Amino acid sequence: MGLPVLTRLRRPRPRIGVTTGRWKGRTMRLANSLGVWLSGGVPVRIGPGLRTSFDGLDGLIVGGGVDIESRLYGIDTSDEWPYDPDRDALEIAALDWAERHDRPVLGICRGAQLLNVHRGGTLIHDLARSHPDYRNPRSVFPCKTAHPCAGTRLAALLGERRVSINALHHQAVDRLGQGMAVAAVDDHGIVQAVERTGHRFWLGVQWHPELMLWSPRQLRLFRALVAAVAGPEPHRQVPAPASMSA
Repeated sequence: MGLPVLTRLRRPRPRIGVTTGRWKGRTMRLANSLGVWLSGGVPVRIGPGLRTSFDGLDGLIVGGGVDIESRLYGIDTSDEWPYDPDRDALEIAALDWAERHDRPVLGICRGAQLLNVHRGGTLIHDLARSHPDYRNPRSVFPCKTAHPCAGTRLAALLGERRVSINALHHQAVDRLGQGMAVAAVDDHGIVQAVERTGHRFWLGVQWHPELMLWSPRQLRLFRALVAAVAGPEPHRQVPAPASMSA
């Protein structure tokens, strides 16, 4: 009598959309794609002039790049900052899609800010102008410290001890959007991470973990995103004020 043949079914690798801009963000997109691969997922480029459909995606990374157009959060300016309105529109549509279909989302730098703007929140338009005494170093290497807030999803992923982070931004989350909570702040109280309460996985970090994949703690963010595709995790209800000005 022959031995039974055991067939092992492999689950397909989750397909994670990774957004990028028309003029800026290619290096960040490639690094985000590497983070997805190392975490067991398949990265899919999303951006103006590239793929603009979200069909067949299991999750989403909204990456870094140029500033979000300020009119989207109620500031009517004609300043020197470059914008990419096509990318803004595409990523907002992507977040609408992720919300409708309950897909997990990781926002990075600009992406974290857009998660907040998408929920009706606002941004500090320029930290140097609004906080002239605030030292905001800019480096791909760790140059400041983030403190995860107790009871948040971020703290569950990274632990509550401080995290060394890099910084390439000049803006930050100001008033929180509906359902958003502060997940980390720096030594000066400036928001460094946000997350959406009562949702499977919507997390945004102001720093660039994709440029620090040598750090196991930073890689956990990508692994958590890919793992969230498999099924819902317990919803965290994070106590947070209705709004916050950093």
